[in-house]
Amino acid sequence: MAQKTKMIVDKDFKIGEIDKRVYGSFIEHLGRAVYTGIYQPGHVSAAEEGFRKDVIELVKELDVPIIRYPGGNFVSNFFWEDSVGPKDQRKKRLDLAWRTMESNEVGLGEFAHWCDKVNSEMMMAVNLGTRGTKDALNLLEYCNLNTNSYYADLRRKHGRENPYNVKVWCLGNEMDGPWQVGHKTATEYGRLAAETAKAMKIMDDSLEFVVCGSSNVDMPTFPQWEASTLEEAYEYVDDISLHQYYGNAKNDTADFFAKTQDLEIFLHSVIATCDFVKAKKRSNKNINLSFDEWNVWYHTNQSDDEEMKKRPWQTAPHLLEDIYTFEDAILNGLILITFLKHADRVKVACLAQLVNVIAPIMTETDGPAWRQTIFYPFLHASKYGRGTALTPVISTGVHDTAKHENVTDIEAVAVYNEEKQEVTIFAVNRNTEEDIFFESDMRGFEGYKVKEYLALESQDMKIVNGAGASPVTPVEKKNYVMEDGIFTVEMKKCSWNVIRFGV
Repeated sequence: MAQKTKMIVDKDFKIGEIDKRVYGSFIEHLGRAVYTGIYQPGHVSAAEEGFRKDVIELVKELDVPIIRYPGGNFVSNFFWEDSVGPKDQRKKRLDLAWRTMESNEVGLGEFAHWCDKVNSEMMMAVNLGTRGTKDALNLLEYCNLNTNSYYADLRRKHGRENPYNVKVWCLGNEMDGPWQVGHKTATEYGRLAAETAKAMKIMDDSLEFVVCGSSNVDMPTFPQWEASTLEEAYEYVDDISLHQYYGNAKNDTADFFAKTQDLEIFLHSVIATCDFVKAKKRSNKNINLSFDEWNVWYHTNQSDDEEMKKRPWQTAPHLLEDIYTFEDAILNGLILITFLKHADRVKVACLAQLVNVIAPIMTETDGPAWRQTIFYPFLHASKYGRGTALTPVISTGVHDTAKHENVTDIEAVAVYNEEKQEVTIFAVNRNTEEDIFFESDMRGFEGYKVKEYLALESQDMKIVNGAGASPVTPVEKKNYVMEDGIFTVEMKKCSWNVIRFGV
C-alpha cells in the first residue's frame, strides 16, 4: 500500500509576505550570457539595438523582477567607465575572473535598456576588489543623481537625461574567496563595505545594500566571516548575500534530492549569525538574506577549467553551459520551496544565471532560443508564488540516503494570494522509489476549488530538453479528488507539482 502524506493549509498559519525579488536572476559578463545570449546584432530576431527578441520573450515569460549585474567574479576587476559612452571609444579589457576578452560593446546603459524591455530592475554590483569607495561613488552619481555635477552630466552627455535609479547595490562579490581578484579578510572587507555604504547613503539615502557573505557553506571561514563582516557594517547594510550551487557528481538521485536539508542548515546558520550581531549591537534592525547566487552547477566544471587554461582571452566562449536534466529541475523546485518557507527573511534570490551560463534559457548563436528543464519550476513559482507564504503543517514519511537521514518524502509549501483569492501548493515527491498519496486539508478556504494542477513527471532522471525537442514540459493532471474541502491525489515519485485553488 502506498504511503500517505497529510497537509493542512490555513490562512492564519503565516510565515510572511513573499518579496517578489525572490524570483530574481543574474546576468554576468561571462561566457555567452551577454554576447549571443541576450545580445546578437544580425540575428533573425534581433531588435534594432541588437537584443534578441526571442530571448526577451522568454525572460518576460519568467517575470523576473530584478537582475544582478555585471557580476559575479567579473565585477572585481570591472572598470565601469569603459562600459559607457560611444561604443567605438570603449576599451577592450582582459577579464581576469574567467580569462576572457571583454569588448564592452554591451555596457551599463545598454543593459539598463534591456532591463526595461524585460520589465525588470537592475541590481548593481560595485567593484570592491581592485577598486573601492571613490569609484562606487562615481558610479552612483552617474546612475542615480540629477545634479549638475561631473558624472551626472556625463550620463546626460551619453544620451540618458533621466537617472537610472538603481536601488539595490551589491558591495562587491565573494570577497572571502581566494580566487577573487582583490580578496580580503573579513575585517578588511567589512570596513571597506561599511565606509562605501555610508558614503553612498550620503549621496542617496534611499539605497538598499547587500554585503558579501560567504561564497558557499563549505568555506573554512563560514560563519565567522558573516559575524566579522557584520561587526563592521551592520548599521550601514540591509541584506547579506548567500551563494550555493549543487551537483550530483556521484549520480545518486536520492541523495541529490536531499541536499535541501543542507540548504535549511545554511539558512538557519546565517540567520542565527545575523541575529547574534544584532543582539550584540543592541540594534532594532534585522539583516535579511539575499541568496543572490543559486542553482545546479557541475556538468561542465572539468571542460570549463580546460577551456580557460588552454584557450584564454577569447570573446564570449562557451563556458558554464550546463545542459540540465529532469532531476536538476526537481532539485530547483525543492530549493524554491525552501526559500518560500523562509519568506520572512529571504527577501532577494537570484537564479544564477539567466541565459546560456548555468541558465534556464539557452540560445544557439545563429539559431533558436529554448527552455531548459529548470525553466519550469522557476516559471511556476514566479507566476503563482506571489502573496503570503503559509507554514506547511505536514505529516509525511521519511527515508535515509547515502549522506542524509530522515529525509522527508514530500516537501511542500502553500502561497495565499488574497487579492486574487487563490491558494497555490508547490510540492515535490522526492521519494525515488514510491508514488505517495497526498492529502491536503483546504477547509480553511471555504468555497475554493481546484483551478489547475500542473506537474513535471518522468521515469528518466537524465532526460534533457534541447533546441529541437522538449520532452520535459509540464502536464495538466486530472486524477485528483476534491470532496468537502479535502484534496487527494496520488503524487508520482520524483515529481514537481503545482496545485492551484480558487473561488
